[in-house]
Amino acid sequence: MSGLELLVPGGTGQLGRDLAALAGPGLGVTAPGSADLDVTRPGAVIEAVTALSDRAAAAGAQPVVINAAAYTAVDKAETEEARAFAINADGPRVLAAACSSRRVPLIHVSTDYVFSGEASAPYEPDDALGPRTAYGRTKAAGEDAVLGSGASAWVVRTAWVYGKHGTNFLKTMTTLESTRDTLSVVDDQRGTPTWSADLAAALVELAGMIAAGNGPATRVLHCTGAGETTWYGFAQAIFRHLGADPARISPCRTEDFPRPAPRPAYSVLSTKSWQGAGLTPPRPWDEALAAYFKA
Repeated sequence: MSGLELLVPGGTGQLGRDLAALAGPGLGVTAPGSADLDVTRPGAVIEAVTALSDRAAAAGAQPVVINAAAYTAVDKAETEEARAFAINADGPRVLAAACSSRRVPLIHVSTDYVFSGEASAPYEPDDALGPRTAYGRTKAAGEDAVLGSGASAWVVRTAWVYGKHGTNFLKTMTTLESTRDTLSVVDDQRGTPTWSADLAAALVELAGMIAAGNGPATRVLHCTGAGETTWYGFAQAIFRHLGADPARISPCRTEDFPRPAPRPAYSVLSTKSWQGAGLTPPRPWDEALAAYFKA
């Protein structure tokens, strides 16, 4: 057998659309949005995973599910935790059960928000969790559901994702550059910008390794761009690529912009686990940002 056949729940989101764009010879991608596949509905999920297995068998390929479905409205989740839990925890549980029963591998995408954000060195996959937001709690519950399901499953945590589709920091800064003379951006939160197209390619590489029977022994991996910066530093880099003056941006503190959900002060994820699994090392975040603008 050769080739991959992927099912990507959450296929109309930022990451899902970049995964769908990778489809080609040897890589089939079915990427339904929530309107077409509600991951909280067991019957629909079983039907979708069964159809994936059938397509893979017909194509002589290996089936893998990459779960990109998520409730990501961090602030809104503070008052909609039940809804966030349904999508971020119950959904992965349902997916994992269906994958387990049909022996289809599952890759579940998670987040830096499962940590407290109080560290001073990059988080490793086995560091203690300590979510401080409803969003983080529901994503941590989703990880537990997947890893305890008995399915052949891996969790991939990422952070600070931006891309062509959806709503993200880069697109917000691009809009603000054209509508405001000056702006303030927080400079006391550290993390690593991650281009969704790079993340999508990395997840497909992992899926291929799993399909070949060489899945990493470590079931939780971190995949982000390399290096670190602050939101202020990221914003300055975006302005430079837009041909705008970075001096138009002023640094400020988190407390200057209070939000319903507390933001982690430190979101840097160590990618040692990713490289240790024999996967392609992520490129520096600023190099990826330059490639985004060229694309």
